[in-house]
Amino acid sequence: MLKALNWRYATKSFDPDKKLPESTIHGIKRAFNLTPTSYGLQPLKLVVTSDTHIQKQLYEASYKQKQVKTASHVFVLCIDKIIDKNFIEKHFKLVKQVRQTPDKILRPFRDFLIDDFSKKSNTQLRAWAINQAYLAIGNMLTVCAVEKIDACPMEGFDAKEYASILNLNHSNIEPVLIMPVGYRDQNDEFSKFEKVRRPLEEVVIEINS
Repeated sequence: MLKALNWRYATKSFDPDKKLPESTIHGIKRAFNLTPTSYGLQPLKLVVTSDTHIQKQLYEASYKQKQVKTASHVFVLCIDKIIDKNFIEKHFKLVKQVRQTPDKILRPFRDFLIDDFSKKSNTQLRAWAINQAYLAIGNMLTVCAVEKIDACPMEGFDAKEYASILNLNHSNIEPVLIMPVGYRDQNDEFSKFEKVRRPLEEVVIEINS
């Protein structure tokens, strides 16, 4: 695992002639869906494209960062914009369906979440949902590293332009992160750089009795 994490880097240029097989893309989708999220609520959606015409438009909306244009596929992580009582109830209906859990057991926790989330502002709910997107992209990046798939996590893009290009303006989801994936361009100079990290003793605080 550590060898794989040391191998990965934020790929700045992909080989546009090499495409990832659909079985590999499906595996990354599964990693996204299996990501642990707060309360298991999954306030996330994943948009995937390998359409070169769309990628060229996304490239322009990503401040012309070429990894978006040269990638095999681009994953766009989105958050749900409406997180309300119906959203929470839908989750608990799924829990009941999958686990056959009786209502009397689910009800107290469901009601607690409905009450707790009703007290949060839209700004707080959005921030909470974005945190879940970061959990997902971290999980996806780790899976990519283990499977020797190159990837680049990105925040630098125009979310409104992305929503327009991907026809999301009339949906209830908002793009917050992107992750182009593929095979690295062998001429990408960043692939040759040593990984720079602070010493472990500077970033880990151990507290023992």
